[in-house]
Amino acid sequence: MSKVYVFDHPLIQHKTALIRKTETGTKDFRELVVEISRLMGFEATRHLPLKEVEIETPICKTKVNMLDGEDVAIVPILRAGLGMVDGFLDLVPNAKVGFVGLYRDPDTHQPVEYYCKLPNDISEREIFVLDPMLATGGSAAAAIDFIKERGGKKITFMCLIAAPEGIEVLQKAHPDVNIYAAAKDECLNEHAYIVPGLGDAGDRIYGTK
Repeated sequence: MSKVYVFDHPLIQHKTALIRKTETGTKDFRELVVEISRLMGFEATRHLPLKEVEIETPICKTKVNMLDGEDVAIVPILRAGLGMVDGFLDLVPNAKVGFVGLYRDPDTHQPVEYYCKLPNDISEREIFVLDPMLATGGSAAAAIDFIKERGGKKITFMCLIAAPEGIEVLQKAHPDVNIYAAAKDECLNEHAYIVPGLGDAGDRIYGTK
């Protein structure tokens, strides 16, 4: 079964509290999402492999650890996941970026893919799937299905707020995918919104209703 990491770092908790507030405007919300994503990225990339290489400092030659390649892919789930990309790219600027677009069928309520563009070498990359909200888990599970169908193997899911229901669905569908969240909330309400949550992340990032 996959592991769930909920961050207790004071800065992440503080910034997550700010994005929950109704009075936090679009500009501040967008900037805070980038900042939280950057902070979360430090821990989410902890497992990236290192190799020992020899370099020359101004004093002498020495052996140091560096990333064993920078084979990372970032895949936001459109549209809200785009808000987390820049924070992650600050850490891994050479990462390739793919995109998965989903909508919910009004009759079946199942996620339907309308767009998927991934790096050609996705099977060789460490993949970080980004979406601010893990609510029902349906979109996250479907997006990872689409990535795996195209060869993706090493996948991590990152979100800002997770509901227990979404965690359960994602773990059941993809027990090999670890989940990183800034906060784990109480439940979903009757409209499938996370409680207490922060509202619609996409609307708050882009100022739409």
